[in-house]
Amino acid sequence: MPPRVETHGVEFIEFAASHEEAEEFGQIFTALGFAPTARHRSKDVVRWQQGAINLVVNSEPEGIAHSFEIVHGGSVCALGLSVNDQVAAMARAEALDIERFAQKVGPGEWEIPCLRAVGGSLLYLVDGASAAQMWAEEFPVALAGAGPRSDLTTVDHVAQAMHYEEFLSWLLFYTALLDVSKTPQLEITDPMGLVYSQAVQNDDRSLRFTLNVSQATQSLTSRFIQNYFGAGVQHIAFACGDIFTAADNARAGGLPFLEIGPNYYEDIEARFGLDPALVARMAAANILYDRDGEAEYFQFYSRAVAKRVFFEVVERRDYDGYGAVNAAIRLNAQARHRDPAGI
Repeated sequence: MPPRVETHGVEFIEFAASHEEAEEFGQIFTALGFAPTARHRSKDVVRWQQGAINLVVNSEPEGIAHSFEIVHGGSVCALGLSVNDQVAAMARAEALDIERFAQKVGPGEWEIPCLRAVGGSLLYLVDGASAAQMWAEEFPVALAGAGPRSDLTTVDHVAQAMHYEEFLSWLLFYTALLDVSKTPQLEITDPMGLVYSQAVQNDDRSLRFTLNVSQATQSLTSRFIQNYFGAGVQHIAFACGDIFTAADNARAGGLPFLEIGPNYYEDIEARFGLDPALVARMAAANILYDRDGEAEYFQFYSRAVAKRVFFEVVERRDYDGYGAVNAAIRLNAQARHRDPAGI
């Protein structure tokens, strides 16, 4: 059997969206500093960029993305991972009986090896050495307008929610196919019940997935699955070099922030002995904080787009975790935005 697949991060994240939903995603992307830079050679697909991050919005009226949008609404339908050897990667997948996905490829389009993944989404295996050429040939129509900001640098991690019964299967999927390791499983307190979370990550941390499950029917994770009609990407975290600049620019751009209550900031000031001026800056920007020894972690969240996927921005200062201590704070803040139907 070929060895487990070595990855070098997320090459792209693809969203399936109607034109109306694409506009809503575009408002969030713009607020976060992304810009639409190119259009696909023949399809209704737009590439958004910032730093090393590529977001693709697919509004085609037919095909797998359209089918995905009909079932789930505007959401992440595919992820592309950068790999060294596509042939060996697909041989590993075949040996593991992982289902391959193929669809008709148009003139001039690249045929990228693809697998079925969580919740019927797709996992593309992109050749890292030829990725730049792929983008140039697949998206040759440049779009005019302001370029992206430089606040965000890479995809930090992708969080997926799934049914409790699926959890071990998808954990095995990632650890059997990819050269990743598992973190210890954590219990996170949701106002409506416990959520179990576990991450898989590669050695250089260029690829990180967090898997989240809950048996509590009214927890945010369970409500996402019920309203989304299955497992899928619940949120995406982007890395930045300066959380305060990123937050200020996002606010100026109109990002709908998840608001954090004042009691949280009183607690972290006392718990960590933080400078009151720093705490005041974090409170003004709804930034959460954690520390492990001398390592620090800053994070803020957007509200959910169409009550489905939401976004996170993080700054790591030698910190290797995911701010799990703040998850309950985030879940409580999100619980305040439930509508009468419980969504």
